[in-house]
Amino acid sequence: MNAPTAEQHRLQARARIAQVQHRLDMLALTHRMPPPEPTTCCGRGCNGCVWEGYEAALAWWMEDAQALLQSVQPPSASTAPEASKGTKEPT
Repeated sequence: MNAPTAEQHRLQARARIAQVQHRLDMLALTHRMPPPEPTTCCGRGCNGCVWEGYEAALAWWMEDAQALLQSVQPPSASTAPEASKGTKEPT
């Protein structure tokens, strides 16, 4: 199987960023800008490719964005304390 091309990396990264930014926008949350895309990839699959560093920086950005999103998401009905009220039998 061939390694993804620089253009494939670029498209995949843009799609992931767009999804997260959309969720942030829907909740009116602000987050720092994602890392800039590499512009110097030669496309030869080098060891230590600029896309490797970008992917690491993007993963960090995504983790922070997910933490921000989770900090404001209401708990689900199954984990909310109110969901368990009245389920215990009196002793």
